[in-house]
Amino acid sequence: MVNTPRKFDIEALVASLADIEIITDISQVSKLSQDYHTFSPILTAKLAGKVGDIVIRPANQNEVLKVAAACAKYKIPITSRGSGTGNYGQCVPLYGGIILDTSKMHNICWVKPGVARVEAGVKLAAIDKKAHEIGWEMRMAPSTYRTASIGGFIAGGSGGIGSINYGLMGERGNLIALQIVTLEDEPRIIELRGDEVQKANHAWGINGIITEIEIPLAPAYPWAELIVTFDKFMQAAKFGQALALSDGIIKKEIGVFAKPIPQYFTALRPYIPEDKHAALLIIAEPSLEFLPNLIQEYQGQITYQKSAQEALKGSHLAEYTWNHTTLHARTVDSSITYLQSIFPTDNLQTIEHMYHHFGDEVMIHLEFIRAGGKVANPALQLVRYTSEERLNEIMRYHEEKGVFIANPHSYFIEDGWKRAIAPEHLKFKEMVDPYGLMNPGKSKFLSVAFAEG
Repeated sequence: MVNTPRKFDIEALVASLADIEIITDISQVSKLSQDYHTFSPILTAKLAGKVGDIVIRPANQNEVLKVAAACAKYKIPITSRGSGTGNYGQCVPLYGGIILDTSKMHNICWVKPGVARVEAGVKLAAIDKKAHEIGWEMRMAPSTYRTASIGGFIAGGSGGIGSINYGLMGERGNLIALQIVTLEDEPRIIELRGDEVQKANHAWGINGIITEIEIPLAPAYPWAELIVTFDKFMQAAKFGQALALSDGIIKKEIGVFAKPIPQYFTALRPYIPEDKHAALLIIAEPSLEFLPNLIQEYQGQITYQKSAQEALKGSHLAEYTWNHTTLHARTVDSSITYLQSIFPTDNLQTIEHMYHHFGDEVMIHLEFIRAGGKVANPALQLVRYTSEERLNEIMRYHEEKGVFIANPHSYFIEDGWKRAIAPEHLKFKEMVDPYGLMNPGKSKFLSVAFAEG
């Protein structure tokens, strides 16, 4: 589908928002119209030249209401942006219009034992820092936690470090409340609580402008970091599975990397010989004494270990996991792209098959999480890209073997985790966005209406 450029009365909108920060510099607007979709050569081509007309940077919810009213009045699309650390082109505007940059909305409203209330633009690391003051921390965060905003994570993310304990963000109980602004003629503030939050969770900003978030917290532990190396990949994979199933061992991250992936981790090369596979672990210090026997059982060797106090300094192993792995690999070889997959639960046979079937063309990177009460095996495999046709063949082969692919080479929300938007969410969309102005073009069901409008 061709996204035809539209002309909007930007001057009239700007004139109506005199007291709100507006960025018109072309280079800045272009920069703030992008995210990490460039990990995908397919999205890089499809989203080339897609930029907003201006960037608006509200300082609070009242200013968001004014922007929403102006966009509804002049029928100008609006794309919300956190820190732009997403990978699917979530915050790239397909039809121009307004980029709503929430970075000035960074107030931590309050933090209490077990729960926090924050504005959408707060950085995840800032939430953790504040929560640590009373002995708590975020349940989960992406590898981009230093730079990612909580609003962007809710709208465009799904889980990450900590998901081995708490599952993905979409699991019931991982998100308490969302406050959103509608895009009606007279915009409203709506508070979604409990199961209602799913109407706007992981919705890429098509179902409301998120302004405040209430999240549950986890007890903070002293987290140690370790690297364990293995001669054989399946030793590493089976170790990861065994550790994930060891409910008494408190852990935050289990990442397993087939060689040669660890060689892309330049700073970690001294600890991972070229011919070794590796597991990167974040484990609570009180659980460390239970690790050596488990590691020995799978013929692993600890090559790197930092105490919780030491791990507070410098770079963290977390920043080599999840999609930071892809970032490190592309820093060395920009032709590399990736997949996002979930292998069949409690079944390493499919993983072993893919490891042997594709060899170094599809390098396996596993993450271990809990999902639906079971240990699950999401993967962010690195792919040596040759052509779109071959990439599609690789994805089809995975799906034929029962592997779920959250296609990171499509900007449609249905090709990612959702597959389909629930009917009640579509009804909610019609209510909060009657003109179809919220991040248009990102849904297969909703794209045609705006394009033909």
